[in-house]
Amino acid sequence: MVDNVKASGFTVLFIGVVVLLFTFYNAYLLLQGILEIPVSEDLMSLFGEALAPLISYSIKALYLGIMGWIGSILTRRGVQIITYEGKPREAAPSPVEVIGESAKSK
Repeated sequence: MVDNVKASGFTVLFIGVVVLLFTFYNAYLLLQGILEIPVSEDLMSLFGEALAPLISYSIKALYLGIMGWIGSILTRRGVQIITYEGKPREAAPSPVEVIGESAKSK
């Protein structure tokens, strides 16, 4: 049976891959014009006809960028958890031992 660490690693990896797939699917829909982020008429009148599309596209780019960034972080963490080999670490010497050794060497 898979231990808890590997199970959590697979869970994080799966969530990261799902977020990435969702982001790429949204990007496809946005580029095809099927999915639109609603822009109010107040924004059009406030910034003018020329600036409103630029703001709309920058909002889309920020949305997709942040979603892709989060998905890639989750995917990377999941892979790191899965591939981690639990090697026991050596205990660091206590400050008393270090001071005692330096006093002996003098």
